[in-house]
Amino acid sequence: MGGVEIRELECFLVLAEELHFGRTGERLYVSQSRVSQLVRALEHRIGARLVDRTSRRVRLTAAGEDFLAALRPAYAALRAAVDDARAAALGVGGPLRIGFQGVVGYGFMDAVGEFEDRHPGCATRLTELPLSDPFGALHRDEVDAAVVLLPVAEPGLALGPVFSVQPQYAAVSRRHAFAGLVEVDAEDLAGTPLIGVTAPAPPYWREAQSPTHTPSGAPVPRGPEVGTLQEGLSLVAANRGVMLLCRPTAEHHPRGDVAYVRVRGLRESALGLVWREDGAGAAVRAFAGTVGETMRGAG
Repeated sequence: MGGVEIRELECFLVLAEELHFGRTGERLYVSQSRVSQLVRALEHRIGARLVDRTSRRVRLTAAGEDFLAALRPAYAALRAAVDDARAAALGVGGPLRIGFQGVVGYGFMDAVGEFEDRHPGCATRLTELPLSDPFGALHRDEVDAAVVLLPVAEPGLALGPVFSVQPQYAAVSRRHAFAGLVEVDAEDLAGTPLIGVTAPAPPYWREAQSPTHTPSGAPVPRGPEVGTLQEGLSLVAANRGVMLLCRPTAEHHPRGDVAYVRVRGLRESALGLVWREDGAGAAVRAFAGTVGETMRGAG
């Protein structure tokens, strides 16, 4: 048997999970024929057939099942050794302070868990950021990185992975005319006050969260401004205005006196990982890499 090829082992492990050559290729960013080549090469090295493939299904042979049971813990140990060596080389250690706005969702917490698994010497500390001050904690060096609603156009800040691209929703009072609807058009916002965000959030960011005009240019009435999400939802419940939110935030804040209606025609909301350009240490770079890998394609 020739030397072990890590790519062949990785391909076999993914195929054992998917039991589908096409999906395996998608996960590994290779063609289906390349998956077949890697599996055949591994079978040649081992000297036994590992996979049975028919027109209807893919399954592991008895030899494949035995090999999988032995390979999984060995591969996990190898990956851990590589991650430990990488962490030592990068100097990743100590606490990593992460700020976040609103609801970052379970997918992001999976990324946090994956980062901590890869770098056990670097514990994360999560801090909620005020709606009205998305960037202040970064500028004041109170957090090392932050998950914030886009856009980001701050001098001295770097934008990393972007994820959770979602439709926007309007939070409205149950007494509002929109409350019985599933969806409204962005142009309909011209007829109702829109709750805004107070300073110190920068003007361009406040405009993005509560636009002053519809896409066609019609003015949107100004409602009250708030500093926190809960303040905004309380004013919505009192029918003082409509508040735009991303879908995860709407889903995580059910209220009997508030309805959430999808808004058609607005740019989708998105979250981004941001850090200071002069504070991009090894831990921040490693965390950004993990978020990018884990959240790739996440909605």
